[in-house]
Amino acid sequence: MVAMRRIWSLEGNRQRLDGGAMFGNAPRALWQRWAVPDDLGRIDLACRCLLLEDAGRFTLFETGIGAFFAPELRERYGVFDPRHALLDALAQVGPGHEGIDTVVLSHLHFDHAGGLLAAHEHGRAPALLFPNARFVTSREAFERAVAPHERDRASYIAELPKLLVDSGRLELVARGGSAVATPGIRYHFSDGHTPGLLLAELASEDGPIVFAADAIPGAAWVHVPITMGYDRYPEMLIDEKRALLGELLDRRGRLFFTHDSATALGRVARDERGRFHVTEAVGDVSAFPI
Repeated sequence: MVAMRRIWSLEGNRQRLDGGAMFGNAPRALWQRWAVPDDLGRIDLACRCLLLEDAGRFTLFETGIGAFFAPELRERYGVFDPRHALLDALAQVGPGHEGIDTVVLSHLHFDHAGGLLAAHEHGRAPALLFPNARFVTSREAFERAVAPHERDRASYIAELPKLLVDSGRLELVARGGSAVATPGIRYHFSDGHTPGLLLAELASEDGPIVFAADAIPGAAWVHVPITMGYDRYPEMLIDEKRALLGELLDRRGRLFFTHDSATALGRVARDERGRFHVTEAVGDVSAFPI
């Protein structure tokens, strides 16, 4: 009997960020068709994680923004729920954070890795969760977190790299290599958003599924020219997106979106004008067989 492989989409807390920053040089008249801003110009963003169960082992792709921020920073970054939503979701599915075998991180920006930490308590130092998991990210993404540029220093959690190293369970993936802790998972690398962004690809009988992370944070960003103001090299990212989307189109692939407030999963398609878009959009994924 073949062991079933299943996936879930799990909330890692939500936030609201400036729509102009999220859509780069796209004018508001265009991007507000895709995301309705509030009175402060902010749009609703998921910090969605993907959970894979394979032969009784659990791999978690990213951990969302979590609840590690002190109240004043939570307000600054539009995180309105003080609970650690991912921990609640993992407990509901079954394994809890203690039952996760591997955590794969595309990069270490706080809205993707903050959920690694326990919820904020005044006077308490940051504490690492997932006591039985190996932590997998790319060597370049980790090095960037250790020594960030002035432009993106605020996007990192200063204490996190040392906590990961001290755990003794950190594994860094080099280009062209594969992670021992995640057999059967293919990795794509991207540098347009941040150096060494690690995009995990899961095999599926209905076409591959790529965790798109911040290379393609949501369905609107599947439009090739649309990038974020947070991207390091937007033109490079556009080229990387075009290549990845073309490959997934040929392979009937799908994208898993971390920041799309409404869509978790969608298949890559192209219209008669050659523009990429998403079909078969799914809002939530629960015990979905792959």
